[in-house]
Amino acid sequence: MSFEHGLQPSDVLTNQELMNIFKCAMAGGMRFSHRTNALVLISDHTKSLYDDRWINNVFHYTGMGQVGDQSLDYSQNKKLYQSTHTNVTVYLFEVFTRNQYIFQGEVYLSGSPYQEEQLDRNNELRLVWVFPLSLKNEHNEIVIPTEFFESREKIQEKKAKKLTQDELMKRASRASHKPGSRMVVTKGYERDVYVSEYAKRRANGICQLCEEPAPFHTKKGDPYLETHHIEWLSKGGEDTIENTVALCPNCHRRMHSLNLKKDIEKLKVVASKG
Repeated sequence: MSFEHGLQPSDVLTNQELMNIFKCAMAGGMRFSHRTNALVLISDHTKSLYDDRWINNVFHYTGMGQVGDQSLDYSQNKKLYQSTHTNVTVYLFEVFTRNQYIFQGEVYLSGSPYQEEQLDRNNELRLVWVFPLSLKNEHNEIVIPTEFFESREKIQEKKAKKLTQDELMKRASRASHKPGSRMVVTKGYERDVYVSEYAKRRANGICQLCEEPAPFHTKKGDPYLETHHIEWLSKGGEDTIENTVALCPNCHRRMHSLNLKKDIEKLKVVASKG
């Protein structure tokens, strides 16, 4: 019988709040609490050691142990393995940005644990145990904000850049052949189509940053340019002709990747000319 934790799927907790509710330890990916008889599983995607992933509606969770082959009889691995025959309740959290634990819900072992090869903390190949988990309430599909994924990717990209060529080769060659998948949500903005069309006509087929012709034409024969808000809408920018320009795809990506001050100033001058 699970205890009353008062959480709803998609609730976000700090580590301290998680500890207070479940009466568990402050660290570790598998935290068992004797006081609540709960096993809290944490999949921290900001750390690149374990290859946890959703495949359809099943979460493939890597067991406990950072160095060498993992054992099914070791510590919380055994607790999770035996959970279907005990009264231990299992809960899953995912982390995409530091100290933000997203509650997925109560889960159960929905298939037999299996072994696969992954790299350990010392970048040595080893066997790990992977536990297939399903949500007890399968209708509680959690939608993750896109920015959480972006935060995760940035952290992992920084780690990847620090690896030696040999370490990187090992990691890349051991990547899962079947990528994980899940639902994400992006905050959208209702852009004014008239402002967008005006910006493109004003550009007259020429990128307003690099000043080169559009790289190709659409099937209708129009030069292909993309509209860009100099001050991003997500940061409070206005959807006006004074804040909108037309860029080639390369320069558009440049602005969203670098957003250099000199480029911003140039585009402001261009847009101010009407």
